[in-house]
Amino acid sequence: MSTFIYFLCLSLLTSVSKSMIDYTSLYLSPAILFPDYQNMLISFKIYIYTPPNALSFSSPTESNFFACLQTSPFVTQNPEEAHLYFVPFSSNLSSRSVGRLIRELRMEFPYWDRTLGADHFYVSCAGLGYGSDRNLVELKKNSVQISCFPAHEGRFVPHKDITLPPLANIARASHAPGNRTAKYLGFVRYNGIKESNLVNELRSDPDFLIESEPSNGTTLVGRLGSSVFCLFEHGADVSGIGEALRFGCVPVVVMDRPMQDLPLMDVIRWQKIAIFVGSRGGVKEMKRVLDSTCKDEGCAGRKRLGVVASQHFVWNDTPQPYDSFHMVMYQLWLRRHTIRYARSEFA
Repeated sequence: MSTFIYFLCLSLLTSVSKSMIDYTSLYLSPAILFPDYQNMLISFKIYIYTPPNALSFSSPTESNFFACLQTSPFVTQNPEEAHLYFVPFSSNLSSRSVGRLIRELRMEFPYWDRTLGADHFYVSCAGLGYGSDRNLVELKKNSVQISCFPAHEGRFVPHKDITLPPLANIARASHAPGNRTAKYLGFVRYNGIKESNLVNELRSDPDFLIESEPSNGTTLVGRLGSSVFCLFEHGADVSGIGEALRFGCVPVVVMDRPMQDLPLMDVIRWQKIAIFVGSRGGVKEMKRVLDSTCKDEGCAGRKRLGVVASQHFVWNDTPQPYDSFHMVMYQLWLRRHTIRYARSEFA
């Protein structure tokens, strides 16, 4: 790793004392990530097919991603030099219409049939299901789907698909509380969804703060900063994970199966910044896991690395180095290698 790239990486981490943490332990392959990221900035090219109609998306995250992509230097007007091809369609487009769109693309352009869509990607917050139409099958099976987090069950293909880091609900100008002593072991944020038996059981435990209604930004920042852990039940609202990381609250994701749709899974060692527990053991087992995690500075290390990781969960109006948009693009960059067949081989 060159000196320039090394210090460029560290410039993102100014809020954390350099003497307190091994930054590289956050990343799966730090020796590859930073130079490869620089190569991406120089080389990566995306061709965007022209949508037949004006696009509308079901979530601000989708809209933000597409807006950033359109104005990014990754876009090329020459499809012959593109590594990947973006298929734009509105969130409310029917499966039949999506299939028709793919059929039209393969008839008008030679690029789909070279890989059967493996060098194509699309954004769909809800994700696409499987269908019988050949074009939909190829799109779902081969193309990279970028969906919102958490992904809908059965509509996300691990190791191929990507989830978007969620938009933050707290203004970036907000600052984390100082080094205060944690008042609560755990904090459960209001999510507007019917609460589970686990959350109801936690209500009677004084070690946990259960938010009964949405709080304003200032109150929420205080609650995040005064809690060691922030509990998220997968399938409810996990969109606050980035904010928990930013304000030093270690995310605890409650789910009873392996988690395969976390944002930035190709980049970050999630086990270094979050804890994953099942719900079947109840509060007693959960507290045992949390208490054991805090031994030997385990919580402090996760908090520090979490603050570093939170830099990658920022969506900017104008994309900045290593922010959410660029890290999604980096995951696409990792998927750019596909086998392309000559037209005579599939004609």
